[in-house]
Amino acid sequence: MVGAERIPTTGPLIVVANHHNALVDAVLLLAVIPRRLVPVAKAPLFAHPLIGPFLRLAGALPVHRRQEGGTDPARNAALFAASTDALRRGLAILIFPEGVSQPEPTLMPLRTGAARMALAAEADGIAPVTLLPVGLMFHEPGTFRTGWALVAVGPPLTAGDPGTLPSPEEWARRLTARIEEAMRGLLAEADDRHTLRLVEHAERLWRQERTTGGAWDAGACADWRRRAARAYRYLHGADPARLGALRSEMERYVKDVDEAGLRTAAALRPPTARVALGYAVRQLAILLGGLPLALGGLASHLAPYWLTWATVRLLRPPADVEATYKLAAGLVLFPLAWIAEGGLLWRLGGVWPLALFVLLLGPGGFFALAWGERLRRLYRETRALLRLLLDRDLARHLAGRRRGILDAMDAALARVPEAVLAGGEEGRG
Repeated sequence: MVGAERIPTTGPLIVVANHHNALVDAVLLLAVIPRRLVPVAKAPLFAHPLIGPFLRLAGALPVHRRQEGGTDPARNAALFAASTDALRRGLAILIFPEGVSQPEPTLMPLRTGAARMALAAEADGIAPVTLLPVGLMFHEPGTFRTGWALVAVGPPLTAGDPGTLPSPEEWARRLTARIEEAMRGLLAEADDRHTLRLVEHAERLWRQERTTGGAWDAGACADWRRRAARAYRYLHGADPARLGALRSEMERYVKDVDEAGLRTAAALRPPTARVALGYAVRQLAILLGGLPLALGGLASHLAPYWLTWATVRLLRPPADVEATYKLAAGLVLFPLAWIAEGGLLWRLGGVWPLALFVLLLGPGGFFALAWGERLRRLYRETRALLRLLLDRDLARHLAGRRRGILDAMDAALARVPEAVLAGGEEGRG
């Protein structure tokens, strides 16, 4: 998380965040924000057999959207009365003002629900109500093993005085526009997920070649990607030929290093034989030493893991709910499989095998994941090393292409006004 110090520790709060991954977005924010959050969720989810109990346990507030028959004024009045009561008690409300979950890395037009909640609370004498913009940026969100998320917290907003505007509706629209501007400033917006992946690759190249040690913190990484995404959107209109050439070269470079098994962020410099041998010996010793526990964890988790994968693959969910489907299926299939496996061990061996199974269930699963990831990393690095050793000119050739890409990026960025890179209006496209 970046900007955690901006989260108010007390007082009425409305957290507004972008929405890319259905239930996973809410679970992520419930886990990382150090306040009790009261989520706002669309009403049909409360009838879902898996999601509904979770929402009721979290004290979520149902919103009835127009496309779901939510035009009854009494239903809206009940929602705002419940949100006002939560804010009066000093709680924090979590709302996704886009109104829908969608997988593309861009912010959809916001609805006025968050602003109207703040208006209803302040009209009831609860002031000031703080609105906290949050930006969620994901990498491969549907893949729990390699996916990651960055939570960026922006400066808090205050609702302002509605009496200075002609109507509450106009006040809500203007506050919503302020919320949207603040949220856009936290995101690396791109036209599609492929473009965002190219921005991620470019950031790794830049970090590797242009920074000391190639190490950035999460905040610097997020800021670079935001600025690069804004530059891309600006150049798409101002200099499409230059942008197209740079994009094509970047796509070819990524494809070539992937096909060679090198990955974009690899050092691409073969180590000495002594260093390589010492590294290989250490990794193999760790893998062999941990093999028994890894096999135990794999044996107890393989069946539910495969069943979850097969279930989600059969259902073919949209990209924005893939992670939610995996989470929901796993919550059912993993416990059922463990109960079946434990029952089988008890019938075959009695209480001691069952006790050992229960004791090692959690540690074995995590260890199997770590062991498998280490094995995959060793395979990738060994393949890359052999490729570089067999083709001595490959590292030099790719280094020249990297320098050419970065020089082209420098030239392109020089054409982008700093106001755009900082999030100015003219960079919105």
